[in-house]
Amino acid sequence: MEITTIIDILGTVSFAISGALTAMRKKLDVFGILIIALVTSVGGGTLRDILIGKTPVSWMLNMTFVYVIFGATLVAIIFRSYLKYVRRSLFLFDTIGIALYTIAGVQIATAADLHPVVCVVLGTISACFGGVLRDILCNEIPIIFHKEIYATVCILGGSVYLASSTAGLPQSIAMLVAGCIIIIVRTLAVVKEWSLPSVYKKDYSK
Repeated sequence: MEITTIIDILGTVSFAISGALTAMRKKLDVFGILIIALVTSVGGGTLRDILIGKTPVSWMLNMTFVYVIFGATLVAIIFRSYLKYVRRSLFLFDTIGIALYTIAGVQIATAADLHPVVCVVLGTISACFGGVLRDILCNEIPIIFHKEIYATVCILGGSVYLASSTAGLPQSIAMLVAGCIIIIVRTLAVVKEWSLPSVYKKDYSK
């Protein structure tokens, strides 16, 4: 099994659990939980593949991804009572997911011989778009559009991975460094309440 596929599967697991936790927090039924888990897992990768003209998209050609999503969702449902800190669990799996999907997206875009900037953009789309769909379907403003530094860390991590690979660093080391940067920076951003500047300085609604 190729390293890209392994990373894609690990990212799928993380996002499936993230989606399932969000759906359970919204008290959706089993079908709703599965749909949210599926959309969260494959949304970013689907858009990425469509943009580079890779159809049918990856998860439709490999049933492993479907089985992994079903399995991860089932695990999340069964062990939901043990997830005492759902928000922390959601954050953990979501952060791991964006790290893995950013790297996988950059790798796939690089293999398609695209410009480095486009590779980073596609890596960011791979990591973020599934979460955008998850939040929209669960009637929430997507995290990427407000409050937390989200897409920014994907751009940073994707750039580091691309630069490291281009510089001749072993692929496994480049992936580890980029993944750790994404996870650490996003965690610090949440703990320290870092955010991008807002254009709204005053409340003009009154």
